[in-house]
Amino acid sequence: MRTDFPEPYFIRAHGIRLAVYEQGGGFPVVFCHGFPELAFSWRYQLPALAAAGFRAIALDQRGYGRSDKSDSVAEYDLPHLADDLIGVLDALELEKAVFCGHDWGGHVVWEMPILHPERVAGVIGLNTPHRYFRRMGEDPAGWVRNHFSAGNYRLAFLQKGIENELTADLLPRFLGGLFRARPLTMAEFIDAPPAVRNLEWDFIQAAALDPDPAGSPLMSPEDLQVYVEAFSAGGLTGPINWYRTCTGTTSFLPAPVTGYPFRASWFPQKTTSFYLRN
Repeated sequence: MRTDFPEPYFIRAHGIRLAVYEQGGGFPVVFCHGFPELAFSWRYQLPALAAAGFRAIALDQRGYGRSDKSDSVAEYDLPHLADDLIGVLDALELEKAVFCGHDWGGHVVWEMPILHPERVAGVIGLNTPHRYFRRMGEDPAGWVRNHFSAGNYRLAFLQKGIENELTADLLPRFLGGLFRARPLTMAEFIDAPPAVRNLEWDFIQAAALDPDPAGSPLMSPEDLQVYVEAFSAGGLTGPINWYRTCTGTTSFLPAPVTGYPFRASWFPQKTTSFYLRN
């Protein structure tokens, strides 16, 4: 880990150990990363919020980094992941917090006001539509197949052991090719072959493993090495198990709730949304 990123401490939550990193003091903001990421993904936000007077908290979520990696796919569903965040608040003796999530972390934090309303002061969703899985209806896998293709990476991840294709020698190349700036304009993307537009796993894997991958690197070699070391040690089964909970019904999700104030702010190439309680 980089010397300017805090060392973790560890808490027990619902039978697993979670690695937690924090900086600053004040009202707590809990940061939840996406796939394939780590608490380290918030290395710029933690010091910025600390400097602004907040207690910035990030965790390696279940299955990632230095946190425990459950063997059971069922233990990666949204209620379990939301309960992990409550476990963090309980361990730190915090009544409530603002929860900020990116990608998969966004899916988790959008459920927090529904599952644990009394513990949520606000929600910030980065690059994640509000309650996206519920919008897929009763068959998320079928929705992905119909709106993308059978080769979409989310469906590919349902195959047991597919992560083993990324062997120890390929994983560093894959991550280095994946964490890169988008090489296409939106117009070029729309005109691209179906495998590109449908985000098919075979295309993503081939593009990332290309000896000369497209797009400029999103991080320094030093920062990339943090991810390489973490996923080389912990593997990708835990992170991909998050996808494997979405094979059938969305009946595990609570019913929609109305009456919550909502504000969305759009910025170039990203959307930030706020879900605030009265």
